[in-house]
Amino acid sequence: MPSSNVSSRAGELRRQIAHHDRLYYGKAAPEITDREYDALLRELCDLEDAHPDLRTPDSPTQRVAGQPLGGFAQVRHRVPMQSLDNTYSLEEADEFMARVERLLPGIKLRWTIEPKVDGVALSLTYRKGVLELAATRGDGATGDDVTQNVRTIRSVPLKLEGGVPEVLEIRGEVYLPKKKFAALNAEREKEGEALFANPRNAAAGSLKLLDSSIVARRGLSAVFYGLGAVEGGTAPSSQSELLSWLKKTGLPVVPKFWEAGDEAGVRQAIAELEKIRHDFAFETDGAVIKLDEFKRREQTGSTSKAPRWAMAYKYEAERARTKLNSITVQVGRMGTLTPVAELEPVPIAGSRVARATLHNEEEIARKDIRVGDWVFVEKAGEVIPAVVGVDTKARTGREKKFKMPEKCPSCGSKVFRDPELTAVRCINPDCPAQIRRRLEHFAARGAMDIEGLGEAMVDQLVTAGLVQALPDIYALKAGEVSALERMGEKSTANLLSAIEGSRKQPLWRLLFGLGIMHVGAALARKLAGKYQTLDRIAAAPVDDLENTEDVGAIVAQAIHDFFRLPHNKKLVELLRGHGLNFGERDERAAPASQELAGETWVITGTLSRPRDEIAELIRRHGGAVSGSVSKKTSYVLAGEEAGSKLDKAKSLGVPVIDEATLRGRLS
Repeated sequence: MPSSNVSSRAGELRRQIAHHDRLYYGKAAPEITDREYDALLRELCDLEDAHPDLRTPDSPTQRVAGQPLGGFAQVRHRVPMQSLDNTYSLEEADEFMARVERLLPGIKLRWTIEPKVDGVALSLTYRKGVLELAATRGDGATGDDVTQNVRTIRSVPLKLEGGVPEVLEIRGEVYLPKKKFAALNAEREKEGEALFANPRNAAAGSLKLLDSSIVARRGLSAVFYGLGAVEGGTAPSSQSELLSWLKKTGLPVVPKFWEAGDEAGVRQAIAELEKIRHDFAFETDGAVIKLDEFKRREQTGSTSKAPRWAMAYKYEAERARTKLNSITVQVGRMGTLTPVAELEPVPIAGSRVARATLHNEEEIARKDIRVGDWVFVEKAGEVIPAVVGVDTKARTGREKKFKMPEKCPSCGSKVFRDPELTAVRCINPDCPAQIRRRLEHFAARGAMDIEGLGEAMVDQLVTAGLVQALPDIYALKAGEVSALERMGEKSTANLLSAIEGSRKQPLWRLLFGLGIMHVGAALARKLAGKYQTLDRIAAAPVDDLENTEDVGAIVAQAIHDFFRLPHNKKLVELLRGHGLNFGERDERAAPASQELAGETWVITGTLSRPRDEIAELIRRHGGAVSGSVSKKTSYVLAGEEAGSKLDKAKSLGVPVIDEATLRGRLS
């Protein structure tokens, strides 16, 4: 049995971590750095590992993903989860309120107006204030048990604050923040995976992943706004009271809502919301109008599908009509074939759009999109242009249906159809398009950082037959390179020098550059730090890989399988033959000091060396590097022509220093 001191310390750590979670996710006002937070969590993990009796269901350590699920169990909601009727017409919204007034004659009604979160409906059940169950809406009566995945969402409290009923069902939405969505799609594009159509689809896909370690990395968030069952206690009696009460329990709620007493007030709230809705972290496609008092809701009742006391008013999305000239097919570095709409250029949401994603063949067939159609285009999630519909009335009969090619448009190999991923893939590892994408990734700034080996140069090298695989770049001769278009003596020497220098890059860069599925730069660093050499990573069994931070079963299997494919074994040996750093002499990976331990740095402006090199220097001395300035930033390192990050640092009172001062600390 653990001592009382150990039990007391564990309890105190849980309280501190919960406090900092509320500040970070509920108020966006953190008091400590990420490193300090991680230290608290690590101490609690160590205590619970040493004394398993201390581990409780509401402990922050239980957010750590468990074993992958074999499937999702079905659970029945205590109170059905209904959907809302919706309209795009203000007049219909007025008529909705008039209908409610007719159902409740002579009563002065109050309304609340909230942002309609474009996410995935979720129900949480808390027993004695501790999270017991999380379930999707499903058919309204029965949903999927996604508790293990929801536990990884840090904005969802595992234990509620204050006095709450014995059993409490809370309703809300899970969403993927817009910035996370953009980053996720950028990563998927780099990996050659199909892009998500919008943040809602990304959130839904993430929530239904069987490996919760991947869910944890996606960065989902949530907001809550409704009640289901309440047993053994009382809850607020109105929507306005509920939102305030939910916030006090630690649950995240919508950042702003309005109250109104008549149709004119509701219209004004809808107009005000439209002006600011793009400022929210989540996508919102409308306003939800609700009767405020719960007893009035009970009096109005519901239909079989929707409540009579609420309606969603949806804003018109910004879209444009243009001609679909052709459909091309892109091949990613993992071989995924993605259809792309080539459009007559058209302005949408402040930018000129000439191409749009079509996702996959099934999506094209479902929307009946044909080459030559006049189509409607929107920016999905305000980021990626997407074809959302067809003007079928404009058809002439000359439009052509699209069919995914049976052979790869790049290498001519027969394609493979993956029914589980609704994807079509070229599985020829020597496919020129895949080689191009792999080379671009390998040479990218975040990987091997080979300056001069960008998209245009890669295209020339592959087209000329000089490079057919990654190792070929290390056999290039000056005469071969200088014969290429716009490659003089100096540019040739610079490129070959950059290639030569990449042989000494640290192990994590090589590991990331190899393009292993699910292995990004951050995970590559962790793997390199744990195993020290590429050979040890390649030889590691799946269960040992799973013991690495941020590695779940699916990721571990992907790493394990990569190094056992014959063409990848050949690739590794060829790179070894060219003298690349496999970790044996990786001096730069070793910590130089802990001078900057506990500090978070942001780099801006032009410095004496590339930013990645300066960032590596900071990390080697124990510091962390972030891409954005916040109150938890320790220092901003500013060079010449520093921009908005410098301005933000000054406004937040974050210390700003120059490169000489940093190097002085480290000398």
